[in-house]
Amino acid sequence: MKPLLGRYKLADLDKSTYKRVYINELLKRYKPSTVLLFHRLFKVAINAAVDDEILTRNRFNKITIESDEVSDNFYTAAELKQFLSAAKQYENITNYTLIFLLSYTGMRKGEALGLKWEDLDFDNKTLTVNRTRDNKGVRSPKTKRSYRTILIAEELIEQLKLYRKWCKEIKFTYGLYLSDEDFIFISFQSGLPVTDNTIMYSMRRLSKKTGLKKITPHGLRHSHATILISKRTPVKVIADRLGNTPQMILDIYGHSFKDLEEQSVLAFDQALNF
Repeated sequence: MKPLLGRYKLADLDKSTYKRVYINELLKRYKPSTVLLFHRLFKVAINAAVDDEILTRNRFNKITIESDEVSDNFYTAAELKQFLSAAKQYENITNYTLIFLLSYTGMRKGEALGLKWEDLDFDNKTLTVNRTRDNKGVRSPKTKRSYRTILIAEELIEQLKLYRKWCKEIKFTYGLYLSDEDFIFISFQSGLPVTDNTIMYSMRRLSKKTGLKKITPHGLRHSHATILISKRTPVKVIADRLGNTPQMILDIYGHSFKDLEEQSVLAFDQALNF
């Protein structure tokens, strides 16, 4: 920040200058997703200045940067439906249920692997994120907003009930008993929690089977978000569901909202020219 913005007083720095001397210069050297991170850090500093009453407001909040984080790493609704159908047909029940859950909730992979049966409320059809898990262990979720309770679809509830029954049977074959404190996703080979590489290999196999483009497990999160955006779901609802801030949703999925805006303009024009 200092080499590019150091000679400007914050009180006099306007948005157009900020974009020209900072954002545009960074975009010449870094990926949009990296520049977006720099921009978020700058806004944190500005918010601190506002809190200390050095500045009266943060005039940089509404600046958006098209992130390459999503890029082509998502499926349309039709593609996702095809992918889930293939997962059910070709993959074992653990892989299928995990892919199903990620697709229907937009959870991060680590959040899903960190789920325990006690985090599910079948009666109220909710799921609570309390932790994240990967090959390095169990940790707190990514941010404070990542702690959340979300509603889940009846179809997902039924699949999880079916999967719970399977888990009981598998653990019993290894002389183990299913507890509410157990992690949900387990291996049929051991009855122990799966590693975070399991779903990656599963999705690679499925992309070959279906002929669909390869996406990452995080791409299922992007798929969930972009489908919700296409259905005109409010930004705050999407943010709460994914454990993000509304501004982060706008930053990451700016292109999808731009497409939606163009559709809205066309729809309005058609309404007046019927």
